[in-house]
Amino acid sequence: MNERNEAATFQGNPLTLVGDEIKIGDKAPDFTVLQNDLSPATLSDYAGKVLILALVPSLDTPVCDMEVRRFNSEAAALGDDIKILTVSMDLPFAQARWCGAAGVEAVQTLSDHRDASLGKGYGALIKELRLLTRAVFVVDRDGAIKHAEYVKEITEEPDYAAALDAAKAALN
Repeated sequence: MNERNEAATFQGNPLTLVGDEIKIGDKAPDFTVLQNDLSPATLSDYAGKVLILALVPSLDTPVCDMEVRRFNSEAAALGDDIKILTVSMDLPFAQARWCGAAGVEAVQTLSDHRDASLGKGYGALIKELRLLTRAVFVVDRDGAIKHAEYVKEITEEPDYAAALDAAKAALN
């Protein structure tokens, strides 16, 4: 599997990302992740929806917490045709606990801890930490990537406006 050296940093320290970089226009790679009830979820489970895939290192960190809360607050204005999925390596039980404590209901959390299939498929698995890098992808109804952002420094937030604008544009 392809490795991209120094593709991300954590507090300025270089990290290696495993998998190929996803670009606008690419076909979204399929994945199998776990829902909070341990049932599998795949890309095809969301067919017909525009997806915002928000990849985060861990919900239990300040920047990830802010990001998920921000997307959760934006979700109400997006309508039923756009689904926001936050994916991390956190265990499904921890994700469910965190969502309950944070009052997050509009964003669905998914765990890639078992196989790292989404992380590898989207070129977002941090080799040194076995966590996902901070990245946001927008997938249109036909499974094409309409927005791809790998946040270089994983302690920084993504460009929310760019992702939300791409998701709204993908509805047309």
